[in-house]
Amino acid sequence: MALVVQKFGGSSVATADRIMNAARKAIRAQKAGNQVIVVVSARGDTTDELIELARQICEHPPAREMDMLLSTGEQISIALLAMAIQTVGEKAISFTGAQVGIVTDSSHTKARIKSISTERLREALDAGNIVIVAGFQGTDETGNITTLGRGGSDTTAVALAAVMKQAANEVSCDIYTDMDGIFTTDPRLVPEARKLDVVSYDEMLELASVGANVLSSRSIEFARKFGVPLQKRSSFSDVEGTWIVPEAEWMNEVVVCGAALVKDEARVAVVDVPDQPGVSFKIFSAIANKNIAVDMIVQNVGSQGKASIGFTVPAIELHATLKALEPVITELGARVTSEENVSKVSIVGTGMRTHTGVAQRMFAALAEAGINLTMITTGDIKISVLVDKADGVKALRAVHQAFQLDQPRPGAGAPIVPTSREHGRPEETRFQKRPALANQETRDEQDLLTQLASMEDIVVSAAVLDLDQGRITIVNLPDRAGNCSRIFQAVAAAGIVVDMIVGNPMEAGLAQNSFSVPIKDLPRALDVTQAVLQQIDPGASASADPDIARLIVSGIGMRTHTGVARSMFGALAERHINIAMINTSEIRVSVVVDRARGEEALEALKKAFKLP
Repeated sequence: MALVVQKFGGSSVATADRIMNAARKAIRAQKAGNQVIVVVSARGDTTDELIELARQICEHPPAREMDMLLSTGEQISIALLAMAIQTVGEKAISFTGAQVGIVTDSSHTKARIKSISTERLREALDAGNIVIVAGFQGTDETGNITTLGRGGSDTTAVALAAVMKQAANEVSCDIYTDMDGIFTTDPRLVPEARKLDVVSYDEMLELASVGANVLSSRSIEFARKFGVPLQKRSSFSDVEGTWIVPEAEWMNEVVVCGAALVKDEARVAVVDVPDQPGVSFKIFSAIANKNIAVDMIVQNVGSQGKASIGFTVPAIELHATLKALEPVITELGARVTSEENVSKVSIVGTGMRTHTGVAQRMFAALAEAGINLTMITTGDIKISVLVDKADGVKALRAVHQAFQLDQPRPGAGAPIVPTSREHGRPEETRFQKRPALANQETRDEQDLLTQLASMEDIVVSAAVLDLDQGRITIVNLPDRAGNCSRIFQAVAAAGIVVDMIVGNPMEAGLAQNSFSVPIKDLPRALDVTQAVLQQIDPGASASADPDIARLIVSGIGMRTHTGVARSMFGALAERHINIAMINTSEIRVSVVVDRARGEEALEALKKAFKLP
């Protein structure tokens, strides 16, 4: 029998009428021949109200007691929803996270799932019940109540779907919210934002990580890792929502699928660190030890034996980050600066892999809007820039308009035209929203159980060495709006593909930018760049370095797993391999090292992540 997991957010169960509406949706799904599990968040603003109440009593509430307090919100919701279903004569039973065997680590307020027992769920479903489970919560191995952090109910729902795949013929997961689906950006900030019909797992991971208020990154990690068909839809209508799917060939034709804004970021710069092996490892180990997720990481090319490393963290984590860095900074003899009033604007799209001039187009739109870029970092399918917080919304609107995201396109209001015979007709292409169920049937059960026993472990799928790139480094570039746009516009006009981009402010109103290009194009890229710099400011200069190797570690949830960068940098530090550049995204971490050490570095990374 097929299994449907439904998740209802707080706004979807905020009132008695909405709880009854959720009950009717669950009952309809069961009447259609499915077994049904419903995961529910705390009602309305309950969680926020509990947090505020705690802070009135204690300025810094203990994390363990906060988990004990916050877990009560979901328990209210599950009991009310079970009552609503029983009221109309159907069978339902509610369970807390502990009662269904959700076991987590002991990181209070942001715990990670270690395992889920399915025995009690199966018994309740086989007895004909609609099973209601409290989202956002579990218990650690000593029985303490834990919560999963922001987006924890989404994570609970997809995790339950993942563990139940071994017991059901077919599994899907519907995330119900107060919106019809996922949009090209937040429609509250950009009213002309367009609803997406389909988006890939990787695009959704990147969008979620850069501030798209849609689904938690961790829930998408689970869906991708375990092949869970995932749909986000409205709890107030029956229209089809947005499906998160495996990547399809037609998606490469869409340069940018969405844009996002993170309003409350903080930038940290560690200045004048020794340009030597192990420095990055020391810095990011200290932060990872406090379970703080670092986002944009930018390391400038060193000069005169010194380098600077910039990165962002959520604004609320800035104090803890600076505290964690204190002993490291003292040891390194470096300095730390920080800035809170910054926001991150990002664009995401599978088509970036095959289209040129994407960064130039983004930078030109921001320059035209008079917005300066504080930091730049690029990933495989994402470009992010840091801007003043006051310019955040204006920057988001500028890039949304520049890429015409308000217009119909395949996957967003226009028919999907298959690009190969395997994709079939458009209707069949859309049905690929459900990952291949055959994999579920042929998969070794013991292998599945092993993976489920460590559900949220780091998943690094590949380490790759790229020797086909050279690097251009620009120093003393006046830190003004439009300068980056002029440089990359000239490079794009020369037909040169730019890959890795790193931009970081220096001191005294100057910036340093580095970017990689195919090594065959390196001399031309240098000539073009130098010509533009002469027009901008003769004090700025550029140099080319053909002797670099780029190493790329890719996988799932590279940013939210705080130990990935630590493991990567640590493996290179053990071999005394210096890192010249760093670039990060949700699905990749890239570093640049000396070409002569490239093969050795690859070997070190494969060993560190147990890759073949």
